[in-house]
Order: sequence, then C-alpha cells, then structure tokens
Amino acid sequence: MTETAPSPVLRTPFAAPSEAAAYFAARLAFQTDVADVHASMQSADVGFVLVDSRGAAGWQQGHVPGAVHLPTADIPTRAAEVLDPALLVVTYCWGPGCDGATRSALALAQLGYRVKEMIGGIEYWIREGLPVAGATGTEQRAPDPLTSPINAASCSC
Repeated sequence: MTETAPSPVLRTPFAAPSEAAAYFAARLAFQTDVADVHASMQSADVGFVLVDSRGAAGWQQGHVPGAVHLPTADIPTRAAEVLDPALLVVTYCWGPGCDGATRSALALAQLGYRVKEMIGGIEYWIREGLPVAGATGTEQRAPDPLTSPINAASCSC
C-alpha cells in the first residue's frame, strides 16, 4: 500500500493558536501597509513620519507626497536633523522584492527610533492608484485591478 504524502501546506506542522496570535501581533507591531499609511496621512493627526529610504534617483523618479527623503546610507548622519524622535517612523523602499525598507528600519531602531516598515513599498503605493510626487509634479494612475479594488477606498480587510 502506498502512503499518500501530505499536501505542501501540511508538510510543516502548524502553530498552536496562541503561538500564531503572538506571531501575527508581533508582525503587525513591525509592519503596516500602503492602504493604512495612505488613510492615516489623510487625517489631521498623522502621528508618524514616512521615510523614503531610496537613493536620489528613485526619489526624483517618484515618491509618496509628504514623505521625507532619507536614504539608508544617510541615516547615521542625518536622522537626528530630519526626524522627530517622539514620532513613529514608517520606512519604505521600492517594493516587496527589496529589503531596503527593512535595512533602514533596522538602522533607525538601532539609533533609538520607534519604527515600522510599510510593506509593498512605492510599487504597491503606485499599484493601488495612490498619488506620486516627482520632478514634473504629482500624478495618480488607475489602480491595478489585480492588486487593488477598483471602486473602493480600501480592500475592507
């Protein structure tokens, strides 16, 4: 008799519910997403500063309006002059295939800043149809229907 192999999902044992709850709560303490950052930036009391950690070329190509440009390499020498240590810092970089926002978040945390990473980066900001500031002004494209709801303010998750 041939034994059936478990599905790929079940090959690795799953965590107990209490362990899963601790993991997901911790993950939310370290990360936020594009939709939540955008919604927060529309409010009167944002409560954080958004940092674009990319280099000059990326910043000039397009960035989130209202973000502060602080490339990762400049954090040790410039963070104190451009960031309020009383505010949470949210970092972003190119997108999910880039860990530049993670590196900048680490550098800021090592300097004593409270920090979260905006998952998705500028890529998902653009794909969700949110405004982008650049050398020629601010532009906004239609949302990518494969990554964002077309006629809704959020995914309602």
